[in-house]
Amino acid sequence: MALSLDERLVQVVPSERQLRHQSMEFYGFIHFTVNTFTDREWGEGTEDSRVFNPTDLDAAQWAHAAKEGGMAGLILTCKHHDGFCLWPSRYTDHSVASSPFRGGKGDVVRELSDACRREGLAFGVYLSPWDRNCPLYRTGRDYDDYFIGQLEELLTGYGDIFCVWFDGACGEGPNGKKQQYDWERYYETIRRLQPNACISVCGPDVRWCGNEAGHTRPSEWSVVPLRMRNTEKIAHDSQQQDDEAFRERSITAGDLDLGSREVLQDEKDLIWYPAEVNTSIRPGWFYHAKEDNEVKPLEKLIEIYENSVGGNATFLLNLPPDTRGRIHENDVARLREFGAYLRDTYAVNRLAEASLSADVCRPGSSPEHVREDSLETWFSTPDGATDCRITMRWKQPISVSRVVIKENIRLSQRIERFELLARTKDGLTPVYEGTVVGYKRIAAFPAVETDELVLHILDARVCPTIAFIGVY
Repeated sequence: MALSLDERLVQVVPSERQLRHQSMEFYGFIHFTVNTFTDREWGEGTEDSRVFNPTDLDAAQWAHAAKEGGMAGLILTCKHHDGFCLWPSRYTDHSVASSPFRGGKGDVVRELSDACRREGLAFGVYLSPWDRNCPLYRTGRDYDDYFIGQLEELLTGYGDIFCVWFDGACGEGPNGKKQQYDWERYYETIRRLQPNACISVCGPDVRWCGNEAGHTRPSEWSVVPLRMRNTEKIAHDSQQQDDEAFRERSITAGDLDLGSREVLQDEKDLIWYPAEVNTSIRPGWFYHAKEDNEVKPLEKLIEIYENSVGGNATFLLNLPPDTRGRIHENDVARLREFGAYLRDTYAVNRLAEASLSADVCRPGSSPEHVREDSLETWFSTPDGATDCRITMRWKQPISVSRVVIKENIRLSQRIERFELLARTKDGLTPVYEGTVVGYKRIAAFPAVETDELVLHILDARVCPTIAFIGVY
């Protein structure tokens, strides 16, 4: 008997590495290279290595600022498009070894990877396939050998790597030709040397959300067509030259729906491919002194966080060190504010004080399971019961403005539509209407005083699963 569409969709589930990655939720990017000292966003590859000369580099300060901001890890631009390496690569002289930094004995990758581990943060690497300095670029196999050599240095010399981040920039070489990247060879190298690392953006594990401004989709599906993983299309759609308008563009209307039943019904091949939202804490990806007073306001960071982490994606926030080699004081202050907001807002789950009941429940899958933030236990309904209510009651009214809902995504992404209702003097009143949940949905609404909340699942694929509910 053929499977129904919904039965087919819920067979698509994440790998363990994808689960680990999404559970990190919020982590940082460190953009740092010769561009920091030339005041540019993209280098030409012709810069003198001696221009790289941070006077007070403090990777411990970077890691501590990230930790205070609530981040779980940091990804370093070990080599950007200019080809300058932040570690002493044996494959090129265009690196810290030819700079005045630490007398030519420095290794920024080493310093940051060590600092991350001291702070309990994960460490990841960005390595640009486009290298505007390497004379082998656009020669095919010879350049791929060079790139693989550098990739192996990073994957074997700096401990566990949680993420290898590839973008799709692919410019022309000196002869007007472009390099055809051997993506599958790159992936094989990563899987062999760092099997737990996710390969992001131009990779099979985590997809780019489609813009660099922090904009999000109202319905972010992780079950999408296999063709979404087409790295050549990602490369084509990625930024090909420094362009401020590109950095600020939004998601196009045609890209808003990637995983609805209507989109997927005629798709033969499906994959689990969760989204990452990436943006910078200030307008540029690299540090520019003129932007010191243009750090994103706290309210904007909260909005992006609650729409990304709270919208079934992860949040990658860039923190560019300045020419000293330190995260600027304004950026650090904003991060500290944001970390305090997260800790204060989500510190106490008021669900602990509530009684729970459900109008329909799969045997052995009690609503009591949603109290613990875990994928080991969960609430569910029998197959086919796609409409259900979980009721939360308190002895005394409480103030509520945030409800966190998490599915058990080990069993795929199922919830299509839900609403939250709060009991007020006018009876049960809708306070929030949402579509997908996935890994996490943060339902944010104006504070309401209530002694009863109802999570009403209006539609789901086969049956809903709910692993956790938080009331704040």
